Amino acid sequence: MKLITEMTEEVRLVTEDKEGKKNYFIEGVFMQAEQKNRNGRVYPMGILENEVKRYNNEYVGKKRALGELDHPQGPTVNLDRVSHLITELKFNGNDCIGRAKVLDTPMGKIVKNLIDEGAQLGVSSRGMGSLKDVGGINEVQKDFMLSAVDVVADPSAPNAFVNGIYEGAEWVWDNGILREKEVARMQREYEYASVKEKEQKAIHLFERFLKKLN
Repeated sequence: MKLITEMTEEVRLVTEDKEGKKNYFIEGVFMQAEQKNRNGRVYPMGILENEVKRYNNEYVGKKRALGELDHPQGPTVNLDRVSHLITELKFNGNDCIGRAKVLDTPMGKIVKNLIDEGAQLGVSSRGMGSLKDVGGINEVQKDFMLSAVDVVADPSAPNAFVNGIYEGAEWVWDNGILREKEVARMQREYEYASVKEKEQKAIHLFERFLKKLN
């Protein structure tokens, strides 16, 4: 399974006054089915519809559909970076329309300030799943699981903005917990080592790998 992120610009930033308190919301198209996106991927309607239904039942309906400010480094939601709560997620044709309330958390307050200052914000869905090449298009498979929808600060950025290093890593289920595959983790450790350290790092990683096999 790979970490898959998709960005959309089709959202509105809304403020509402209720009992003297100013509430902030983000609403619009959070995801799309049956349409090739900027990352060259397509989500079949049946797959995305089933996953949104599961996410609604397990997260939105139970007020657990939390999202972060900016892109995290993996599939799990980090509570110290939570900025909003998704309150609604439903389909209108091939568009999955969402509504999220910005929270009074430290990251949520940053989002509110950005909205007040007129900053352009977007949202980015984050999930786990495998891909299949179908005629040059990466089709998301039925094992796709939506993890969160995050607020991002640069929706007009090029594809590289969402194709971060962690998107290329593979993840596996380990006793109910998603963990990055050991080999991918080791590979990144080696790549980050300095030229002087690479030889020693390679030996160390190989020894560690053999211990894992044992």
